[in-house]
Amino acid sequence: MDVSALGSGSSCSEDCVLGSGCLEDCGNQSDQTDWEWEDFSGAELVCVTAVCVLLLALGITGNMLTILVVWLRPHLRSTTYLYLSSMAVSDLLILLLMPLDLYYKLWRFQPWDLGDAVCKLSVFISESCTYSSILHITALSLERYLAVCRPLTAKTLVTRTRVRTLIGCLWVVAVISAGPVFAIVGVEELGGGEGESECRCTDYAVSSGLLGAMMWLSNLYFLVPLGILGVVYGLIGRKLWLRPQRSSRDRAQRHTIKMLGMIVLAFVLCWLPFHVGRTLFSMTLGSSADMYYISQYFNLVSFVLFYLSAAVNPILYNTMSARYRHAVRSLLRSHTPRSHHPPLTPQHSTTTL
Repeated sequence: MDVSALGSGSSCSEDCVLGSGCLEDCGNQSDQTDWEWEDFSGAELVCVTAVCVLLLALGITGNMLTILVVWLRPHLRSTTYLYLSSMAVSDLLILLLMPLDLYYKLWRFQPWDLGDAVCKLSVFISESCTYSSILHITALSLERYLAVCRPLTAKTLVTRTRVRTLIGCLWVVAVISAGPVFAIVGVEELGGGEGESECRCTDYAVSSGLLGAMMWLSNLYFLVPLGILGVVYGLIGRKLWLRPQRSSRDRAQRHTIKMLGMIVLAFVLCWLPFHVGRTLFSMTLGSSADMYYISQYFNLVSFVLFYLSAAVNPILYNTMSARYRHAVRSLLRSHTPRSHHPPLTPQHSTTTL
């Protein structure tokens, strides 16, 4: 995401700048244009920063609570909540990197003062967590498909032990997928010298074609899960809405699918602008100033939506799951000194998520 270029007032250059959690396309030196566009105003950058800081506070609080309620409340250790707590770890790591992104990609993109190791590691963690979240959403949706459409198979295959093992495997796949980042990203001195350096894609990444390969991988990590999710939720919806609600279990399944559907919808809405913005950026290299300017606004919007995707899930849980709300309230009250509130009973635990 070429956010660092937003504040520079420069034309489209060869710099390969990394977006939060995603590798952004870049042009060659020959793709430079002859025009320059006006910087984003200070007011716009302040507004974006204020929104991101709010997301940081909400996201850290919400994801920490999700992790705590799952591991401190045994009745919430269902396979679904095991996935959600692991996703919360991923989102929490992404949010903890936000101050670094805000400072070096929005306000002061050069010189990079933290060294090559921090540059590589921060991008690697962001990429790994992004891939991990996508894999978790896909695996959880496939599990829900088995539970609704193949219940006998689900009882045999889906156990807590196997889900924990699968979650570990998902993290391993995500980490391996993000591994090439160490060869792609680095701190490079700019041509002008004077100690100006950036954390960016290296010239080697462009010339070797490694950047292009990672771009394809990033697209596949969005498009393939999107296709799988579309098919899976279509089949689940057809199964649930064609059969009558004969029991509380049927109603609970519908409620669970609604919440997971909202999580998937949030994932699509938060990531689609990034891919649209990157396409516009690629199309506008050497094009008109107006189109390039529009693509940069897409980049700025996708920067905010990236962090929204890491902060929104706990809000969805709290809005749509009575069981989650009761667990959070119980946890908070149990850690309040000399609380006079009576303990909550889990009367909703068997009927809703």
